[in-house]
Amino acid sequence: MIFTRSEQELIRMRRAGVIVGEVHELMKQHVRPGITTRELDEIAEDHIRNSGAEPAFKGYGGFPASICSSINHQVVHGIPGNVKLTDGDIISIDTGAQLEGYFSDAAKTYPVGNISSDAQNLIDVTRQSFYEGLKYVREGCRLSDISHAIQTYAESYGFSVVRNYVGHGIGTAMHEEPQIPNFGLPGKGPRLRKGMVLAIEPMINAGSYNVHVLPDGWTVVTDDGSLSAHYEHTVAVTENLPEILTGC
Repeated sequence: MIFTRSEQELIRMRRAGVIVGEVHELMKQHVRPGITTRELDEIAEDHIRNSGAEPAFKGYGGFPASICSSINHQVVHGIPGNVKLTDGDIISIDTGAQLEGYFSDAAKTYPVGNISSDAQNLIDVTRQSFYEGLKYVREGCRLSDISHAIQTYAESYGFSVVRNYVGHGIGTAMHEEPQIPNFGLPGKGPRLRKGMVLAIEPMINAGSYNVHVLPDGWTVVTDDGSLSAHYEHTVAVTENLPEILTGC
């Protein structure tokens, strides 16, 4: 079932979204050479809890942390630990919050110190591919119109779109229907309706789209070792322009 949310529900989701947006502002300030991913996780969790919310990721399916920290060729679900970031890395940070029974979810990829122009281009294209998809978050559009726009934009720059992991609906659960692939033909799937809330999240690789999970059971990496970037916001369908609930 695909839920639509009332204005009162959206008010709660906005509150949760503000907290996640603030976490990403903190990540932007603290991502630098020498910091560990565990330290970033502690900063994120402290802010979420001090804001009166619960970390949505911690304990979800057994995940041990409040952020996913995925470095370089790691696509998603990297586990924070003692690894120190080094100059030239890129790191994708995904996090969520639960407040008053409602969830929010957002991810961004950050440069660590001085990165290559190729890495920066991957980050920029991944971010913009989200906004290309956002153009189709309108009442009456089909779900796959979003997917097609993301894929078309990313592939026009020679990048590939991860197939194994997709965006999702979100509300009183972290993952709800519908699933939102970042690839596919336009004009397919359900029509969007006012009140639907979607977590749209392009995962874009510099090389092949093939990925696999490491023995830790969580961390997803590119098969060919190429860089990967991730960009996500929680977005509500309105009567007019879409509303991003998790910052900008």
